[in-house]
Amino acid sequence: MRNELQNRKLIRPQLRNDKSRDTNSRSSRKKQVPPERTNAENFYYLKQMNNKTPMNVVLVDGEVLDGNIEWYDKLCIKVNREKEPNLLVMKSSIKYMYKKNMEDEDKNQKTPDKRKQKKLD
Repeated sequence: MRNELQNRKLIRPQLRNDKSRDTNSRSSRKKQVPPERTNAENFYYLKQMNNKTPMNVVLVDGEVLDGNIEWYDKLCIKVNREKEPNLLVMKSSIKYMYKKNMEDEDKNQKTPDKRKQKKLD
């Protein structure tokens, strides 16, 4: 039995080649870090500016500004308002903003038509 064990050859893989293959495959599988800037904000501002969309800008303190966005930069936007002075608003003081006509659509959905109310009664 000792002779049988001594005559066996050990088959070992070449470790150097396998390691290089593993590192290449791992690096290709690794997820890439997302970019810091997606330009989604710029695209949104440009779209609203070009369409002159009436916007509501809600500030951190709860005040709501109505108007269209005339221009923007890294730190602020300029809100063009009717019958009131235009404002330069710092982005850090904006809580959120939305299209003004979306507010009207929400009100219409919440309150049913008078014609529909009569039919229900």
